[in-house]
Amino acid sequence: TECEKEPGSLLWIFVMVGNIVRGMGETPIMPLGISYLEDFAKAENSPFYLACLHTATVIGPFLGLLLASFCAELFVDIGSVGADEITITATDARWVGAWWLGILICALLNLLVAIPFWFLPKALVKEGETNEPEETSEKSAAPLQGNDKNETKQTIWKYFIPFLKALFHNPVYMLFICITVLQFSAFDGMISFMPKYLEQQFGKSASDAIFLIGVYNLPVLCVGYFSGGLFMKKFKINVYQAANIAFWLSLLEYLLYFAAFWTVCDTSPVAGLTVSYQ
Repeated sequence: TECEKEPGSLLWIFVMVGNIVRGMGETPIMPLGISYLEDFAKAENSPFYLACLHTATVIGPFLGLLLASFCAELFVDIGSVGADEITITATDARWVGAWWLGILICALLNLLVAIPFWFLPKALVKEGETNEPEETSEKSAAPLQGNDKNETKQTIWKYFIPFLKALFHNPVYMLFICITVLQFSAFDGMISFMPKYLEQQFGKSASDAIFLIGVYNLPVLCVGYFSGGLFMKKFKINVYQAANIAFWLSLLEYLLYFAAFWTVCDTSPVAGLTVSYQ
């Protein structure tokens, strides 16, 4: 029929390429930022600075969810369709929010925030020291001058493969990687499916569901990151003690989440699935 059209738009490629470029720009921030802090911060202050960094990484998604909640209240064709022409509301299943508006706003903000990175110095003065950054860098580079010059001509593959193999054979590192993957999998699952559950089970709009997830989950994560870094700084927790604290707190977290299995709600009536069409 005339109403049937084959999907032929390639605009999704622009979205995919944009996300790839965004990922390339965001990836160096965490590893290089952590190294930047570790190299020029005192050992007792480093956990607190890292906690502030991780807190900022949670504040960002919190503000992003609030922005998404605002954009979800706007119709997808805002600016080209008048408000009087829209015959459905945000609680309607056919409603599509202005998802593209948040991407444009965040892209502009990312561009503005990236400008100060150009003015960061290459080296900082170590906390508690008075040496200039140039002197510090010269001292750190002095032992390298005595190395064999032939080593500088070697390719990265000669050192990268053995180093990668050593990491894969490190049980502590691999265990940490597995735990991180499980934690992010659980968090991403909640972010992906919880909004739809709130919409279907409690009759919330997409805007309200996104807002509730941001308000109920992310602020407490900020408090946890910040208080954890403050605790380690104050009591000077070492790696072994930190691992013990992380284990018992993770076990408590698991038990609390496991208790959620007893929190059930009645299934909403859906014609053809839970109730008959009659």
